Amino acid sequence: MGIVGAHHTCFTVKDMQRSLAFYRDTLGFEVVNERPEVTNNYFREIIGFPDAVVYAVLLRIPGTSHYLELFEYKHPRGVAQDLTPNNPGSSHIAYIVDDLRALYEQLQGKPDIDFISPPVYLDEGPNTGGWALYMKDPSGVVIELFELPASGGE
Repeated sequence: MGIVGAHHTCFTVKDMQRSLAFYRDTLGFEVVNERPEVTNNYFREIIGFPDAVVYAVLLRIPGTSHYLELFEYKHPRGVAQDLTPNNPGSSHIAYIVDDLRALYEQLQGKPDIDFISPPVYLDEGPNTGGWALYMKDPSGVVIELFELPASGGE
């Protein structure tokens, strides 16, 4: 008995259409399920808001069996948090890419792209030879784009 895997990661977003444009159209995630108004009693009980109305979208992360779930709370609306990477409670997910520098060039100047850093060469540690960067999605959620070193890394 215990944890045997992971199914999805969920982000609460400000504007579902902007987030879909980012994850689906820009990064290539596939929409699996879209529910504009989730009001099920079980759902409301799980999230702890008995009167919640949530716009929910489940996306398949390319190359994986893991999903990204996006929630936009229509009611009650939330307030933006400071998701700066050093703040307790802040988190990120790392998406593996095959050529980070090329993707970085492709994403430059696109709407809703907010890079924290350019691609950085990993010159020491378990991922020596790889590349990584941090960026924010349209809701300010930090994501990492990570190119594995030729050795596979950790």
